[in-house]
Amino acid sequence: MTDSAAAARRRVEAVWRIESARIVATLTRVVGDFGLAEDLAQEALVDALAQWPRDGVPPNPGAWLTTVAKRKAIDRRRRLARLDDRHAAIARALAEEQRLAATEHEPPWDPGTVDDDVLRLVFVACHPILPRESQIALTLRVVGGLTTDEIARAFMVPVSTVQQRVVRAKRTIAAASVPFEVPPREELGGRLASVLQVVYLIFNEGYAATSGTSWMRTDLAGEALRLARTVSALVPDEPDAHALLALLELQASRFAARIDADGEPILLADQDRSRWDHGQIQRGRAALARADAIGRGRGAYALQAAIAECHAVAPSTDETDWDRIVRLYEALADVAPSPVADLNRAVAVAMAGGPAAGLAAVDELAATGALSGSALLPGVRGELLARLGRRDEAREELLTAAALTRNERERAVLLRKAERT
Repeated sequence: MTDSAAAARRRVEAVWRIESARIVATLTRVVGDFGLAEDLAQEALVDALAQWPRDGVPPNPGAWLTTVAKRKAIDRRRRLARLDDRHAAIARALAEEQRLAATEHEPPWDPGTVDDDVLRLVFVACHPILPRESQIALTLRVVGGLTTDEIARAFMVPVSTVQQRVVRAKRTIAAASVPFEVPPREELGGRLASVLQVVYLIFNEGYAATSGTSWMRTDLAGEALRLARTVSALVPDEPDAHALLALLELQASRFAARIDADGEPILLADQDRSRWDHGQIQRGRAALARADAIGRGRGAYALQAAIAECHAVAPSTDETDWDRIVRLYEALADVAPSPVADLNRAVAVAMAGGPAAGLAAVDELAATGALSGSALLPGVRGELLARLGRRDEAREELLTAAALTRNERERAVLLRKAERT
């Protein structure tokens, strides 16, 4: 493969990561079939992989993929032996859209609109007819663009389990003829928890990518943040929606300082805090205040937002209120127990009370078998052992963590730490 062809292929993959959710959502609105829409989008992607390396990347690659997928929908409808009135109407609408697209640019997509196609897609995937685990798997796959392998690692289940959940979920949605719409306000409550959870998980994948060559996927995190803003406007009396928005705003405020010019990770202690987006920090704090003002007590998102706020307002790592962060993690363990939260608490304990106290907390967590197979635990343990001067043990743990991670940037950081230990 030539350098130009390889560059075009990388561009195809990048466009798909950024645009796939909007393309599938647009096609679902047009053809009225969630599964068919994804199939059409994938077929258009195959065409792009074949044509772009040869012919060059089009000026508007997202629109190109959408138009090709729509054309395929027209062809597919024409091949059907029997077309009912609805199919005929869809075909006419698609043909008209194709005609217009040939003479003018697609209208700009307004990411601020509440009633948009991607939000509809999220609510379809989170329909209560599906089990919670299927809702999450389907949304992460279609909206988040995560592979089944990435989803399986996130939830520590076999890849085949995730694949089965996604396939069954699509079949169920098709069989139930779930409408492509944001549900009426009185029905939002039944889907809100799932919607918030998948937005949270999509952001997490953007904040720290589980695999690949990039430390972050800012396109994915940005889409999750946009959805969080949209949902909080849609349900202004729901504290969890505002709390999630607060958490995402505060975490995203550090993006500009989390990588250097070459894309290499910059850890929290080494970040230039003047590069943090202080306007975004204020928006996050305001969203957390709105969640608190509703007066139902702090849930998991609000507690995590409060932890992020502690970091956001601290002048430096040493001046961070680590004792408060430890207390917040203890409250989070009561509200939403999680081994990752327990590990983060151990890090905070180490900052507040010294590495020996933190290591004891990590070893207690390790004894439970939680996070086995994850790079997180040996990575933290290696850091604490290094601070205690136990260099050989620290190096071994850091090398173990490097072998477990699927992210190339994270692996490089861990290997450098091991070399310096």
